[in-house]
Amino acid sequence: MKLNDKIFLWFIVAALLVFSFGQSVAQSADPNEIIFKQKMKFAVSLKLQEKPMGEVMTQIGKSFLGTKYTAHTIEASGEEHLIVDLQTVDCVTFYENTLVLARCIKQGLTTFGDFKKELQFVRYRSGVIDGYPSRLHYTSDYFYDNEKKGVLKDITHEIGGVPYRKTIDFMSTHADVYPKLKEFPDDVKKMRAFEDSINYRKLYHIPKANIKAIASKIHDGDIIAITTTNNGLDCKHTGIAVWVDGTLRLMHAPLPGSQVQITSYPLWEYLSRVKDDAGIMVARPMEIAPH
Repeated sequence: MKLNDKIFLWFIVAALLVFSFGQSVAQSADPNEIIFKQKMKFAVSLKLQEKPMGEVMTQIGKSFLGTKYTAHTIEASGEEHLIVDLQTVDCVTFYENTLVLARCIKQGLTTFGDFKKELQFVRYRSGVIDGYPSRLHYTSDYFYDNEKKGVLKDITHEIGGVPYRKTIDFMSTHADVYPKLKEFPDDVKKMRAFEDSINYRKLYHIPKANIKAIASKIHDGDIIAITTTNNGLDCKHTGIAVWVDGTLRLMHAPLPGSQVQITSYPLWEYLSRVKDDAGIMVARPMEIAPH
């Protein structure tokens, strides 16, 4: 074989190795990281870092439209650990993923590792993973803890909320329906202690009959939590406020078998169609100056 032939053959083999390596990397890459990078690229294309937080929340939320709803997206057996799922969402992880992505964009945090750190900070009490009860399961508790961390502000009271008097104890009194509480029964006492702390707070909500009157005080990108008449629970559904043609609507992941969507009718009408919907709590993501 001539030298030129050997060199040519070497180039062919090297090209195949590079191609195979690239294919291997592509196949082994975390699909959630791929989606994260796509969201970051989308944010750059719209110069979202320069936009108000409410607009960032709205645009990133809309980028999830059509994403499949899957229940219990962050549940897994074993010790509590951070689970990332940008491929499918439930009503909580939809607004949570949107919020964390928006915070990364505003702060100029561009790596998937940054995203995971920010997600843990927002999802867990004081940002620390310490067993299943350390996750902020109750929405009013989620708002409370993240207000302390400077992530958002619960504006329910200031825009017309009235006292919301309920005993919050659903998880401790229905531990049998939570696989992790069955797996770690000692955590039931810890959950009860956190529920007791919630019950010492003053909770507010805007009754569904009053939403239309105060709607103008709710901005694009505000997080909406729907309160419920069901015993033991503070909220039963969540989403993001979005104004469409002058009407306040809800962008949300509604139920299994559906996908992220925007209601085709006003928020107050959406609640009026569900008997056990009581009203709403509203939290506004805080503005963040770029690093």
